[in-house]
Amino acid sequence: MKLINIGFGNMVSANRMIAVVSPDSAPIKRIVTRAKENECLVDATYGRRTKAVIIMDTEHVILSPIHPETINGRLESLDNIDEDEDEEDE
Repeated sequence: MKLINIGFGNMVSANRMIAVVSPDSAPIKRIVTRAKENECLVDATYGRRTKAVIIMDTEHVILSPIHPETINGRLESLDNIDEDEDEEDE
């Protein structure tokens, strides 16, 4: 299982992430509201401004204080590490 740091030492499973989106649009705000109502919302912002909303395949929604581009960069660096390990195994 690969874990991604989403801020303040909080980690999520990279394999279970469906989307990392900006919280500004109305549809995303509705998703966050519904997740809160269904008790599937995880607020990992520590009181900071939400900069990314992570949607998981378990229907959980996670709020992060890190920009979506930063999370994407961390995912890409994880992919590069995996590719390097695969090449070493061959």
